[in-house]
Parts: sequence; structure tokens; C-alpha cells
Amino acid sequence: MRNSAKAQLLAVLFIIFICVVYFSYRVSLFKNQKLELERDVGNWLKEYGLEKLIDAFHENGISLLTQPEELPELPAIDELRLREAAASLHQRLVLRHWLARHGLQGYLTRLLAVGVTRLEDVYWLEDNKAKQIFNKDVFDWSTARESLPTSKADLDSLKADLWSEVVKTSNHQDAWTWGGMLVVSVSVAGLVTLAAMYLRPSLNPTAKHTLLQYVTGKYLHPADCKVNFQWNSPHPVGQTTCFSVTFYQRNGQPYPICDTDNFVVDITGGNRKLNVIIELGSSSDPNSANIAQVKFTVRYAGQYRVSVMVHEHHLAGSPFLTVFEAGPVYAQRTLVIRYCSTVVCTANVAHMLYIEPRDEYGNVCKYKADDSPTEGYSVQITSLGTASQENILNLEEKYSLVLDYDWGMSRVTVQLKFIKEGCYHATIKYKGTELHNGDFDIIVLNSLDSTLVQKNVASKNHNICYDAKLIGIRGDRLTKPKRVLCYVSPKQLIVKELILRFIPKRMFTFRLCPSTKFIFQAEMMKLTESGESFIIDDGCQPKIELISKERFVIAATFAQFLLKNMGGSETFKDKQDFFYHEVRKYHQKHYHERVPMDIRRDKLLESSMKATKSFSVTDWCKNFEVSFYGEQGIDWGGIRREWFELICAHLFDAKHELFASFHEGQQSLVHPNPNRPPHLKLKHYEFAGKVVGKCLYESALGGSYRQLVRARFTRSFLAQVIGLRVHYKYFEQDDPDLYLTKIKYLLDNNIDEIETEVYFVEEEYDDAGQLVKMIELLPNGAKIRVRDNTKLQYLDALAQYRLATKVKDELEAFLKGLNELIPDNLLSIFDENELELLLCGTGQYSAADLKAHHVLNGDSVEFRRVVGWFWAAIGNFTQEEMARLLQFVTGCSQLPPGGFAELTPKFQITAAPTFGNLPTAHTCFNQLCLPDYDSYEQFEKALLLAISEGTEGFGLV
Repeated sequence: MRNSAKAQLLAVLFIIFICVVYFSYRVSLFKNQKLELERDVGNWLKEYGLEKLIDAFHENGISLLTQPEELPELPAIDELRLREAAASLHQRLVLRHWLARHGLQGYLTRLLAVGVTRLEDVYWLEDNKAKQIFNKDVFDWSTARESLPTSKADLDSLKADLWSEVVKTSNHQDAWTWGGMLVVSVSVAGLVTLAAMYLRPSLNPTAKHTLLQYVTGKYLHPADCKVNFQWNSPHPVGQTTCFSVTFYQRNGQPYPICDTDNFVVDITGGNRKLNVIIELGSSSDPNSANIAQVKFTVRYAGQYRVSVMVHEHHLAGSPFLTVFEAGPVYAQRTLVIRYCSTVVCTANVAHMLYIEPRDEYGNVCKYKADDSPTEGYSVQITSLGTASQENILNLEEKYSLVLDYDWGMSRVTVQLKFIKEGCYHATIKYKGTELHNGDFDIIVLNSLDSTLVQKNVASKNHNICYDAKLIGIRGDRLTKPKRVLCYVSPKQLIVKELILRFIPKRMFTFRLCPSTKFIFQAEMMKLTESGESFIIDDGCQPKIELISKERFVIAATFAQFLLKNMGGSETFKDKQDFFYHEVRKYHQKHYHERVPMDIRRDKLLESSMKATKSFSVTDWCKNFEVSFYGEQGIDWGGIRREWFELICAHLFDAKHELFASFHEGQQSLVHPNPNRPPHLKLKHYEFAGKVVGKCLYESALGGSYRQLVRARFTRSFLAQVIGLRVHYKYFEQDDPDLYLTKIKYLLDNNIDEIETEVYFVEEEYDDAGQLVKMIELLPNGAKIRVRDNTKLQYLDALAQYRLATKVKDELEAFLKGLNELIPDNLLSIFDENELELLLCGTGQYSAADLKAHHVLNGDSVEFRRVVGWFWAAIGNFTQEEMARLLQFVTGCSQLPPGGFAELTPKFQITAAPTFGNLPTAHTCFNQLCLPDYDSYEQFEKALLLAISEGTEGFGLV
């Protein structure tokens, strides 16, 4: 392929010698170049004492390439360099003449660029590279290559003929007759191009080096540069990693690296590309001028490819392969696999739990043979009702615990065996910190009850009931307990009272969903005839307190039905997979064939509703083939996705008034608008529900059909979609203005001591501030004053009216459309935060988007350096860390639909007048204040600490 740098340099020298002779006879054409070249050659000759070479080339010309023995006597090293240069040029001129024979001489420079420098290399050029080089002339190239001889002797003969033609051809630009001898004449442009395309890239094409620098080796030489990695592979993720590059000239002397040398480091792992910080040399230490420091941070374990290049040429050994492994176990990321909030097991039968150790960034931790994988884990078990130390000691005799490690699955196994039935609470910790989902209840049944529960869940007869007594409602004890029956089915738990002791009448219905909780009293009330007490609370209706001998069987049957409805796990990913599977199964009889839809852009909502007006559920399950009126094009998916995005924006953007926010601002969450314009009817909410249902159905199909709902719904609206009762705590996110001005004030102060009297009413005013109407939150509420002990009841009643009652009709219309496509029992397996994640997907935060839409306040050299570090750091951030950064700066982890471009005010980065402190933020202005730091490592550590300590946790597993 390419010869050594010494041969390349002497080839340049030999070409310049011929040019000097050529310039001396053609002054009129090359007079400007002649003076400079003569000066450079003269300097070189004086330094090496080779003035007599000019006479030798005057006498012998180009024939010296084939007769090197005619060269004057030179020092051994100079003779070797000159011979290698002569041989290199000889090979290229032969190749050039062979290409000229076949009309392909114009492709010489391209061939040289891919390493074809002699005739022998033609055999090894791959066909795909040949197609890229020759394009339409690839057939001529193939014909020429096939004409080459297959034996070495014949090839040598061909090369000799080609060289003879080179020497003899005097009427071409390749050579001419001079002084009675045949010499090669290559035009100045051809020589310069040849040198620039072939030789200069390995030297330094951007630098203005003289011939003296080339000959003396005073230039950057990538092959001699050294990369010094300051870690051993594999290396843990999460740490700021550094390696250095030492630069040398060809003559072995240090080379002072600078910005113009085009030094590039490219680090990739799979489809990830890391951002790096490159620090060139040192202004304070001259001895470090030839050293560059490269710093970066890896967060995902795996193999990475490190390419280190100068002027697009790899340094010696580049690209390098290195492995980064998971860091130490991080309790808040470590998971209990297929988590259940209530575990049901049988006494004297071992129950297995599996823990997947993960590091801070979610990488699964791997262990070596000499490690102790179970070290640091602990399981604390208490009997529900008391958590005293004495109880813990007594419990140790009632269960056995074995921790082990599954090397094949890379999981910690927890084997629990309880001796006695009962209800317990377990907490799994790692080095004293609770795992991400390491908190759950355990119901231990005897063998008979366990068999009964399994039969209940497997049976198709869902008229299962158990005797109980109702002893309390809303926390108030009844004067006389009522005998009731508890019916448990796969959809609900119904409590019925007995009229005349044999006619059941429904009293309470609790949905079978995660929000329905069984609470076992801390101080259990023993009733020898009826059993022990427990509470059922779903957050929607008054909680009730019951006593029953079969309370464990009731709770275990409920828990097993719930687990079955969620696919066997309560982690979000598992529930999402189960939800998609059940949606596909629910609509398996509906074919996903194409159905055309003609839409007008200027009347998007009206034309969309008209196009789907007569659609049945079967039609809504078909693949919409959208065409916009007046626009040509076939919908292969792109137009359909555009329609989904446009219709969601039209339905759920506050400016279109079907949904509205409680306060101004593009970052506000939207809620059904009870004060909508007259032209917006309930049918629009029903259509909106169908669109959301269609998005969920398309997402269940997966692949390119996946559709996200481009909306930012209030938490109270999402809670009502899954059947939860709203309460005053939703105001903090949904209506922050009301929360700060009224709710928080009432919570922080004693209402009995304030001057203003508050009653169970809500007053509504018009834009002019005039009272329009007054709504009683309780019957005769205008006469009931709110006291400090009833203020929570007042706030909940206020939330129920403002967030639910006012939009009851709109919500019911929305649910009617949604439930035509998605059954409500499938949605109820999620909580409101998970439902948002299901509808809207994980927030995709782009560092490039932020870089394109931000405001920079500051222009000092130090600040610009810190800002450069900032972009490098967030370029390697995980999505969770980007969410933390956004929460830290803006107060909200969600972006508007249009990303950072629609953030109001703009994301601001400002210089802080401090040094070494943690970054600070002003969420009112979306402003991040960055102090100055000594190094990138110090900056990155401070930034991560600030966003981690300044925000709450993110992420659902």
C-alpha cells in the first residue's frame, strides 16, 4: 500500500528536482514558482552537501529510476532514502501509463487515495470500491483489469514495456528528451496535484511547510504519535475518563499541537456517540505543548470504539476497542423482578423472589467468580400491626431466609419460607438503602386457604362471597356492626348488606385496580367470633372498616385477581406489554386493512369528524389512509402520522379551547374546558376520546404504527380517566396559581385564627370581577363554616367541584369515545403517572434541540469554556438526567409539544459570579447559573450533584 514517510518525502524531492530543470527552460510559464523552489532546494543541498545531484540528473535524467547504481556516492542513509523515492515514483508512473492506455488516467488520484499505488494493487481493489471510484467507467476498468497477465513473469514483462514507453514518449507531458537523454516531464500542475493528493495528507495539508521542513522531518507525523490510556479495560461507567495523546514530528521531536491541526476523537458504542472534551497542550507548561488531554463520561455499559485522528488519518493503533462495565450496585435502581405489592404464599412452602442488581445508570451489574454477589443485601420482615424490635426478634423464629446468586441470569435470589400463616410486611435493602421497589406486603395462607384461593382465581364462577361485619365508615365507628357479604370477582369487590337477613343489597363497589388498597390495622382489634379488622380504601369513595375470619383469603383472592389482570407483574414495562397484548386480543376479529380518509387542512377538525362520522369500531381499528384535499401523494404511513400529530394538537392545544389550562403559559397542563365556545359540543370530546383510543390501539400493534398522544393532560383528568377520586393535592400541579394563593395558605395556617371566615362554598366571578354565582360544596354549605379540623374536607370538596364536577359531562363524553376502543378495566391497571407515560411516551430530550433554542448571557473566556463543558456533559446525559436537568431549571420535567423551541421563557444559561460552587437555577426565568471551575471533572461533578439533589426522582421501570 503506502510506502514509509521517508520514501514519500524523497519522492517529493525527486519531483521537485525535475521541476527545477523544467523551470530553468520554461521561465515564461513558471517564473513565480522557480524562485521559491530554487531557494528551498539550495537550502536542502547546503544542509546535506548534495549539490552534485543536480549534475547527475542533468546527465542521466529519468533513467536514474531504473539505474540507481549511476547515482553519485552518498551517505548510506541518504542513498537508501533516494533509492526508495525513485522506486516509488517508478511504480506510480508505470501505473499512470497503464491507465492512459485504457483511457482511465483521470482516475489516478482517486486510486492513489484508496491505496492503489502500483500495478500489482489493481488485482486487489474490491468491486464495490471500484464502482464508487469509476462510476460509469466501471466497465472499462473491469475490462482493463481482466487484460492484466496472471503470471508474475508476464506482469514484469508488461511493466518493463510500460516503463520503456514512459521513457521514450517525448510528445506527451509525462516525459521529454533533454540533453540527449530521455527524461520525464510532468506538468507543474500534475506534479503539485500528485504530491497534494498522495503525499501531503500524511504530512499536514493545512500547514504551510517549506521543502526544508519536509526534508528535515519537522512536521506532525500521525504514525509516530502515541495514545496513552489512563485506565484498564474493562472500566466502570459513570466516572470521568481521561486519556492523553502525545504528538511527535517525523524526526522524533515533540510537536506542539494546536487548533489548526484538525485533531479529532470519535468515541462510539453501538448507536451511541459520546461527546468529548479536548484540551490541547498547556499555556503554562512548555513541556506539555505536545500533549492533548481527552475527557469523557460513559453511562451505558458495553464495548466502545475510540478513533483518534489527525487530518482524517488514524494515529498508530487507532481505532481502539475498550470495554466499560456496570458500576457498583445502586439500591434505588436495583429491582425486584416481576414486582407485586402484595405477595401471596403458603406456609411451610418456599417462595422465591428475584433481584436484578443495577448500577446508578440502570446497567445490569456483572460479578466475577471471586466476588460475593449477595453481600450487602438484607430483608427486614415485620408482622403487620407492629414494627417493634421485640416483634422482629420473635419473627425470626417464624420464617427462614436464604440469599443466593444465579450466575446464569445475573440475579440475586431470595428464598422465603414462613412457618405460620399471617400478614407481614417486607423491605429489601442494599447496604441500608431500600431498593427501588423493595417494599411489599406478604400474605401467608395455610395449605387449605391457599388451595381455596387458587380455585377462586381459576374458577369461572365469580359469585364468590365471604361473611364479614361492617364496623366503620370514613373512619367513624358504627354504633352497631352490620353483617355484610364480600363478593370478589376479576373486575370488582362488592360489599352487600343483608336485608331481613337474606336479601343482599349493594352498599359499596370497589374496582379491582391498584388504587384499591387493603390496610391491616396497626393495632388489630381481636373479636373472637368475627376475626380481625381491616380497611378497604380506593381513594374514590369513603373507606370502610370490616372484620372477618377470612380477611386473609379475601385480600389474597383480590391480590391474585389483580395480578392476573396485570399480566403477573406490577412494573410499568410488564403492565404495558400486558396491556398491548390484551388490546390486540380484544380487537383480534377486526382486520387492520386500509380505509381512505379525505381531510381538509383548513378545516382539520370538522373534516376529520365528518370522515369518521359513520365509522364503527371495526372501521376505527382499520389502518387510516389519509389524503389531504388538493395535495398529491400516496399515504405509506407518513401522512397518517402527520394527521395524528395535527389532530392531537388541534384537540388538546389550549388555544383551540376544547381543552384549557388553569393559568396562562405554553407549559400549562390542559383540562376539559367547561367554558368552551358554543360551537364546541360534547361530540367533540367523544371524538377526542376515540382519537386517544385509536393511538393506544395503534401503539399496541407496535412497529411503525406506534402513535403517541401529543398532549399534556392534568393529573386530575388522568386520574378520573382510570376511575380515581380527585383530591386537593392535584391543585399543586394542575393549578399552581390557586395552590400558592389559597390552598397552601389554608394548609399552613390555623383557619380558626384567621380573620376571614371560610364556608363550604365556591364563588365564581366574571372577567370584570363581579360575582356570578355561588356553589355550595356541601348541602347547606353556605351556613357551614370551615374549621381547622374540617379544612381538609373543604379542600377535597373544592377539588371535587373544580376538577371533576364542573367537567363531568365532558369527561363522560371523552370516556364514551375512549372505551369504545379500549376497555376501562385495562386502563385501570395503571396509575395516573403511568397512564401519562402510556399515552405520551417517555419524554425525548435532545441536547441538540436545547443547543439550538437557548439564550446565553455572558461572553468572558472563562464562561465560554464552562459552556463548552456544559454541552459536552449533557451530550452524554441519559434521558433521566436530562429530565432532572429540565426539572432543576424549569420546575417541570415535561417539555411543551414543540420541545425547547416553545419553552417560555427560553432556556437561559448565565454566568454566576462565583467559583467552584454548585450551579443554581431560577425556575421563574428558566435560568441556569454556571460558576467557573478549574477543570471539566470538577464542573461535571458539580452539575450532576446539583440536578440530583435539587430534584425528586424520575423514571418508571
